[in-house]
Amino acid sequence: MIKLLIVEDDDSLRYIEKTYLEEIIGGYKVITATNGEEGIKAWKNEKPDVIVADIDMPVIDGFGMVEHIRETDKEVIVIFTSALTSPNDVKAGFRLGINNYIKKPFVPDELDAHIKALVKMKRGERSTVEKNTYQIGIFTLDANHSTLYNNKTGEQTTITVREAQILHILAENKNEVVRRDAILDKCWSVGNDYFASRSLDVFINKLRKLLAADPSVSIKTVRGVGLQLVTE
Repeated sequence: MIKLLIVEDDDSLRYIEKTYLEEIIGGYKVITATNGEEGIKAWKNEKPDVIVADIDMPVIDGFGMVEHIRETDKEVIVIFTSALTSPNDVKAGFRLGINNYIKKPFVPDELDAHIKALVKMKRGERSTVEKNTYQIGIFTLDANHSTLYNNKTGEQTTITVREAQILHILAENKNEVVRRDAILDKCWSVGNDYFASRSLDVFINKLRKLLAADPSVSIKTVRGVGLQLVTE
């Protein structure tokens, strides 16, 4: 059983997260708080395994809460969930010692996956995680956690599960051409489906923008064949 503290000032979102994780997914005991001050009190009293917190909250915001907690507790897992997505906000969170950052909006299943992956890492169950970590120029892709880490700036970006799947396939076959239908079969469970193929193009454009910080890395389209992740 994972003891989870959710600190969220949005009543509806807090209720959805608690209900879904406790009653539908299961395996959680969920404590809730509506702001950072309540979150600090709940952390002291309940000693949670994981804290999932918004950033923009009244009384004490997420940054202030985590700064206070990290003064004495370096072990509790902390995840920020927020619509604040500027590089400065993301870097500020990681400097304070959070473990992950999930952009709103998200679905509870995504939150569940991130929590369980981080709990497994803390417990030392790292073999699968290590297998699915790839160096791509200045970036490190952690496919299991759907994160892309910029080793130069220290910025960690949470990407979608499908973006991670696509980049994982390309990184596994770095500098080799991967057939489009192979990617579609793996990520969409379809072959040459028109709508899935168009969706793939959208995801590739997003990944190109994410990787644009490193000019030595590119995703090339080999017309009539497939896609190629090139690193110089």
